[in-house]
Amino acid sequence: MKGIVVYDTSYGNTKKIAETITGTLKESGIEVDLFYVKNVKKLSAKDYDFLVLGSPTKFGTMSFVIRFLLGKVKSEEWMNKPFTAFDTENPENMEKKEYSAAEKIAERLRDKRMNQLLPVLKAAVLGQKGPLKEGEIDRTKDYARELAVKLKDEKV
Repeated sequence: MKGIVVYDTSYGNTKKIAETITGTLKESGIEVDLFYVKNVKKLSAKDYDFLVLGSPTKFGTMSFVIRFLLGKVKSEEWMNKPFTAFDTENPENMEKKEYSAAEKIAERLRDKRMNQLLPVLKAAVLGQKGPLKEGEIDRTKDYARELAVKLKDEKV
């Protein structure tokens, strides 16, 4: 089983969440690659069994480069493969789905007939530039451990 975690970041907060997910999955015995979105040359379902995709929430949605990458996810290749999505966002907007990059990413991937394993992860960022709210890294580790269990149950 091998997966890919792809993220965009503005101030390093989303990168920290992506690195935490990747590290925790690896500790759980799952092979996973981590890529900053602008370094993804080709996103091939032949190379990966699952996808984890994250973005900061900007103007109520995902970043432009993540939206562009989603256009490269081919339904016929990725259909039925597992995924999850995450974002970083202002705590005041965390309860409003219309302001969530992760919710919009998940919707797009479900439209491509991929299998969402967990609800999206929303990590709170204090202020526009951060830092992450205290406890978000631990919460992310718990999320990634749960993801690892789901992936193993799926026998990807």
